[in-house]
Amino acid sequence: MTKPTVVLVHGAFADASSFALLIPELLAEGISVLAPAVPNRSLSGDAAYIASLVRQIPGPVVLVGHSYGGAVITVAGMEDNVTALVYLAGYALEKGESLGELQGAFPDSPLAAALLQRTYPVDGSTQPGTEVSVDLAQFPAIFAADVAPELARVLAVSQRPLAAAAFGEPASAAAWKTKPSWGVVSTSDRTINPDVERFGYQRAGMTTVEIDSSHLVMLSHPKEVAALIRDTINATTA
Repeated sequence: MTKPTVVLVHGAFADASSFALLIPELLAEGISVLAPAVPNRSLSGDAAYIASLVRQIPGPVVLVGHSYGGAVITVAGMEDNVTALVYLAGYALEKGESLGELQGAFPDSPLAAALLQRTYPVDGSTQPGTEVSVDLAQFPAIFAADVAPELARVLAVSQRPLAAAAFGEPASAAAWKTKPSWGVVSTSDRTINPDVERFGYQRAGMTTVEIDSSHLVMLSHPKEVAALIRDTINATTA
């Protein structure tokens, strides 16, 4: 069987550079990788964008979603050539469930008090949209506590905000019901309550690994994450 392409799907308040230390680990093993920019404007729209990209990749695909990117791959993973899903400190939504609903069943993380709202223009509408980002001063401690401080500061000022509407949008599908899935719990996560991650993974029957990490597990523990992705490929490639 052809080796899959690994598509890395970033989350909210980040961009594809959040995989900067993971990508070299995968490339060194001869694994094909793509790390697209996610619009972060709606769950349905973001999933449709990733799905369209996946459809144009010849051969099998392993989707890796970090944080909000987990919700995106939950929907986009329904594409026929997706052979496996990997969640990194991510949201594994049930069909019809929103981020807010899953998160609301557990105590808030420190992120909730550090969010800022701004408006942005919406094409075809006279009403602006609202997007959410993390307070710059609080970003390192909440999002990247075990990442080098100088890098955490760069990440803070280069955030990719998430449209507020995405928090309430229900997932139209749950690909983990039909695709083998793996999940990483960041046990020192201050962005998503680790119990939110555990609950979603356990509900999905995923193979789960726990790493003592901040939310940015792929930056602070790239070798461990690369090993899990490699295991996923080996387990799903005959």
